[in-house]
Amino acid sequence: MAKLILTHEVTGLGAPGDVVEVKDGYARNYLVPRSLATPWTKGAEKEITAIRKARKAREIESLEGAQAVRDSLQSKPVVVTAKAGESGRLFGAITTAEIADAVKANGAQTVDKRKIEIGQPIKATGEYKVQVRLHAEVSATVTVKVVAA
Repeated sequence: MAKLILTHEVTGLGAPGDVVEVKDGYARNYLVPRSLATPWTKGAEKEITAIRKARKAREIESLEGAQAVRDSLQSKPVVVTAKAGESGRLFGAITTAEIADAVKANGAQTVDKRKIEIGQPIKATGEYKVQVRLHAEVSATVTVKVVAA
């Protein structure tokens, strides 16, 4: 088993700053090469506190605040414009950064692109549902309308 410090959020494993133990192969072949985690050392305590402090500044503090943001996000669809062919197929795919920018342009609170989870790649015009993790216990289902530019 390898002991690691997560530097990014990994679904099902933990949040940045968490110390986790995973199997050696998972650490060596997935987490460390993708810079999602760093090996744990005794001197890494300062790094852990810095990561936790940055995460706390980005998070929505209270559960009630997260629920209010969830209600505002779910109340109206987010419109994303993209170049598309005649059949409605996009040139490329919609990214989480584009969805985060559209949410911000829609007048809602700024959402971190790393908190947006897209089930299937969005490669055509239409309506899609995406999950946005706002708090440890609160997530919102946002309707994303993709229209041709």
